[in-house]
Amino acid sequence: MGLEAPSTIDKKPKVALVCDWLTTVGGAESVLLELHKMYPNAPIYTSKYNKKGIDWFLDADVRTGWLQIFPTCFRRFISPLRQHYFSHLDLSNYDLVISVTGAEAKSVKTEQKTKSSEQPEHKCVHLCYCHVPTQYYWQMYDEYLKNPGFGILNPLARVGLKLFVNPMRKRDFAAAQRPDEFITISEHAKKQIKRYYKREAKIIYPPVNLEKFSTELSTDKKIKSKENQAENQYNYITTSRQVNWKRLDLAILACIKTNQKLTVIGDGPEHNKLVKLANNSSLIKFLPQMSQDELKTHLEEADAYIFPSLEPFGIAPIEAMALGLPVVAYGEGGALDYVKPGVSGALFEKQTVDSLAEVIKDFNPNKFSKTDIRNSVKKFDKSVFVEKMREEIHEKLS
Repeated sequence: MGLEAPSTIDKKPKVALVCDWLTTVGGAESVLLELHKMYPNAPIYTSKYNKKGIDWFLDADVRTGWLQIFPTCFRRFISPLRQHYFSHLDLSNYDLVISVTGAEAKSVKTEQKTKSSEQPEHKCVHLCYCHVPTQYYWQMYDEYLKNPGFGILNPLARVGLKLFVNPMRKRDFAAAQRPDEFITISEHAKKQIKRYYKREAKIIYPPVNLEKFSTELSTDKKIKSKENQAENQYNYITTSRQVNWKRLDLAILACIKTNQKLTVIGDGPEHNKLVKLANNSSLIKFLPQMSQDELKTHLEEADAYIFPSLEPFGIAPIEAMALGLPVVAYGEGGALDYVKPGVSGALFEKQTVDSLAEVIKDFNPNKFSKTDIRNSVKKFDKSVFVEKMREEIHEKLS
């Protein structure tokens, strides 16, 4: 397909959605899904689409370009190509463009070219729902440099990252000046956008399907078995894509150190390393990625959720809290928007095993009210997201 977007004469706003890629299920894809439901006829422009990896958009008009020829596993290698692709994608004939991005999709063209003395015939509004500035250029550059995640090709990836980071940062910053407005997911992300892009952002929390993870409460407190109460041993759980920066290693080692049970759900390139790290401990149980219904069952059987990574938000902990689970989280990033010490969980100060273990050692999930925890996350429901996005769009188009 060509890069030129079609014109329209419809009275209703002509809307286009844009995302970095559509290859797996995740938080960004959840945002895009709700926007797709709001605008089911809006085409979705992206760099790579893999129906086997995500089947949420089979009814959508998903449009890819020449980057579709690259295998999904090449995604990390081709960020400069993605930047070039999106920066040449002209969507200026639409009335509204919403980009959902944590990388290059914000680069799309939405301004019409005119002679210096002329006013543009048509104004396209570009709202950028930005999770965070492109992490491998900015706030997590050092972490990516330590472990780019390419296995035996890591040395080559480090050289490439060092060579290209400065020009790519300049391009990324320039791309961030294109959208008319930034919307983001947390106070942490808002600060990062201000720091790296010099742009203000409005917070609209990402949509969480709280209804899916809600259940009737038979009691406000979970009653533990006498055996586990005597041992002060609880069942922790964590669910995540298993990559190095998620820091699942901290949860595993801290639970072993404090004699706590931990269920690790998910898969990814770090899986074998994490299994080896657990060293066949009877305390640690690994389960593969599963459906939401299966996940809900395991969450209901747990006492608390561990969230050890630094992330701009984190939907999985919210889903656990919808079931009344308290959360033990790293005390930076998006977790600060929903984990309130003494009310819905606890925070550990440093991303170290000792810091997490110190909190777990004195943590008692039975001291938390499941009702209070559930009530604390109502503002993250997907219905709130839709309402606030509609209000924002109406304001910008009126």
